[in-house]
Amino acid sequence: MLAQQRQEAILHRVRSAGGVRVTELAGEFGVSDMTIRRDLEALAERGLLAKVHGGATTTRPGSTDEPGFAAKSVRQRAEKSAVAAEAARLVTAGMAVALSAGTTTAELARRLAGVPALTVVTNSIPVAEILHRSGRPDQTVVLTGGVRTPSDALVGPVAVATIRSLHLDLVFLGVHGMSERAGFSTPNLLEAETNQALLAAADRLVVLADHTKWGTVGISSFAELTEAHTVVSDTGLPEPAREVLRASVTELLLCEVAA
Repeated sequence: MLAQQRQEAILHRVRSAGGVRVTELAGEFGVSDMTIRRDLEALAERGLLAKVHGGATTTRPGSTDEPGFAAKSVRQRAEKSAVAAEAARLVTAGMAVALSAGTTTAELARRLAGVPALTVVTNSIPVAEILHRSGRPDQTVVLTGGVRTPSDALVGPVAVATIRSLHLDLVFLGVHGMSERAGFSTPNLLEAETNQALLAAADRLVVLADHTKWGTVGISSFAELTEAHTVVSDTGLPEPAREVLRASVTELLLCEVAA
């Protein structure tokens, strides 16, 4: 087993059980304690787990933890860029699409700035600003309005009312977390309602989620895994997660991440 494969398996174990012991992992994988410690160190340096005496535990945030847009924008930048580039291939001229709030959807907006005759509905202030700065006269940008969250999403009854009056070809949703048990989730109750409205307005749901989102659960689920037509992630996604998603969604797209 390659080191990367072993580390993915270790991370899946940590997220499933909440913690692991070095001696148990060494016996399971048939390697030395020192090798496992190096694996845990590598995962800890990426912020994926916390090392403790004799093992490691999850660093998963609380279900209501909601980092701001600036804080999220520095995490997994290479993965988000790759996911956004792959998602942009699904958009063609003349479509009406929605982009939810989030740093990955903001990356997608940068790649859609050159698509002609595009209509974009969004509840994201950064997404609207990115498309506005492109200055393309044949694009229409609809900003929903609503109450602003820490992640710069516009939510609440104003946003929902705007979205419910629209009909869209695709909706691209960034997610706080995804899991087999909770589906797609968010730490913000009002954002969950807004995401549900976006989902209902579109013919197809495309979820943008780098591999670190697997196993994270927000306080409010807004969709089952089976409600997504396409999930775009990266090749860091653990194999067990791939199996679950392939059994649940129509299409799973995995991107290679530039070194």
